[in-house]
Amino acid sequence: MEELTLIQRIAIWVLPVLFAITLHEVAHGWVANLLGDSTAKQLGRLSLNPIKHVDPIGTVLVPGLLLLLGGFIFGWAKPVPVDWKKLRRPQRDMAIVAIAGPSANLVMAIGWTLLAKFAVMLNIDFISRPLVYMSGAGIVINIVLMMLNLLPIPPLDGGRVVTGLLPIRLGEQFGKLEPYGFFILLALIATGLLSHILGYPVSLMQRTLFAMAGL
Repeated sequence: MEELTLIQRIAIWVLPVLFAITLHEVAHGWVANLLGDSTAKQLGRLSLNPIKHVDPIGTVLVPGLLLLLGGFIFGWAKPVPVDWKKLRRPQRDMAIVAIAGPSANLVMAIGWTLLAKFAVMLNIDFISRPLVYMSGAGIVINIVLMMLNLLPIPPLDGGRVVTGLLPIRLGEQFGKLEPYGFFILLALIATGLLSHILGYPVSLMQRTLFAMAGL
């Protein structure tokens, strides 16, 4: 995408980023509703309207700055509220609710792959080219969000999954790391360890999907 202007790059990335972040959160709320907690539904957070989920910093500022700097693009939306006490089997169900977000990103990455494949097969330059660029962005952002959220660090989804799978007492002890999770993540970024941890799996999945799409 190096040949694109800044405005073109923003136009290409804005929809994939909004979809990736919004549907990630909606998936949490939708699964929680199925498992007995209707909190998100009652608050109108199962909507696909991005405005209901936009976080000014995580959805706009951070992805925008990363796009300008040409770095690793990721972001977040306002977390969907989940009342674990209303879930039928709280410990197990919280793990299921947590994994729903990364699962939604995987489904979206595959969907963007199919769209890219269609664009390549269509082979009409003024239609195919922007679709291929947008689909590529969709694949990248969804794989990054999926892998990042699967890190076993509370309050990331992977951390909540680990908490739900551990025996109750161990899960409670592990969950106490949650107030420090953001600082742990910052430390991983600052030391470059995050790139070492996620670099290979993210690259492998992206290369696989790009190859499937014929890019």
